[in-house]
Amino acid sequence: MSVLIEGLPNDIAIRCLARVPYYLFPKLETVSHSWRAAVQSTEFYRARQAVNSTESLLCVCAFDPENIWQLYDPNRDIWLTLPILPSEVRNLAQFGVVSVSGKLFVLGGGSDAVDPLTGDQDGTFATNEVWAYDPVVRQWAQRAPMTVPRAMFACCVWNGKILVAGGFTTCRKSISKAEIYDPVTDTWDPIPDLVHTHNSACIGLVIDDAVHVVHKGLTTVQVLDNLKDKWRVCDRSWIQGPMTVVNGSLYVMSHGFIYKQEQDARKVVGSASEFKKRIGYAMTGFRDDIYVIGGVVGPEGWNWDIKKKSDVDVLLLGNENERPVWQKVASMTRCQGSVLGCAELKI
Repeated sequence: MSVLIEGLPNDIAIRCLARVPYYLFPKLETVSHSWRAAVQSTEFYRARQAVNSTESLLCVCAFDPENIWQLYDPNRDIWLTLPILPSEVRNLAQFGVVSVSGKLFVLGGGSDAVDPLTGDQDGTFATNEVWAYDPVVRQWAQRAPMTVPRAMFACCVWNGKILVAGGFTTCRKSISKAEIYDPVTDTWDPIPDLVHTHNSACIGLVIDDAVHVVHKGLTTVQVLDNLKDKWRVCDRSWIQGPMTVVNGSLYVMSHGFIYKQEQDARKVVGSASEFKKRIGYAMTGFRDDIYVIGGVVGPEGWNWDIKKKSDVDVLLLGNENERPVWQKVASMTRCQGSVLGCAELKI
């Protein structure tokens, strides 16, 4: 690598460049070939960690437009657009999405595409594809596929690896199979199967260092504490609704309120009445707060229009002594409508 900044050793120069925010990286790369090589090096990202310049960005994908992801930068209240996900599956949906090892992973899922002339749905119900977005080179690449196709399955990061469980391989066949992915070796390994399946979608949550698989409509939760053990079935009697974990605590939106859910009790932390008429939105924990993103507002009265939303509302949780408050941040600039997936990416 040639000299990056005249008069400075390259290791010092890289530490200087590492303080530049992520949204300006494309401009850094236009300065010279050596700057481009530096910005796309692993040494550069280690330097960002060393100088405490690592940023947390929120990744979001919505139904419209097809297979497009955007990144939200909360420090500057701006949205960035990623290159289109190059899957051959049109309007990929019902997938799993997580972030680990500095990359965004999109796993499985099927097509939500409908032929506008015939009304027929695309024939791809579930795939075993795994895609990873690398923010260093700003490109998507395929990784080792899951051993079985899945849609509407549980997916989470556990001890630096990606765990997937349950879901559907066809519209009539739910599965109990579970497996775990090592992003360093790009390999999948089997883990104990779920105790039971259910004819509904499921999600994966990590609470108290254990994986919790929650099926819509069931009061029981399947819990895995250790890969050497089997799943435990626990009756949690959690309230039903969109769920997310923030700082190790579970939050649920239900009946116009957001609750903090403990093992056997819950308390209201904020009103969410304005979302009662909205469907298809995402509720996700990002940094220390709860974000409600996008969705669709259906027809009302004589108005038959369906409104696709790009709004982003944030419930600032604060500390135990502060009352949570809502605030709006910048709306998505490309994505709108039903949100298909979101995850926090640290760069």
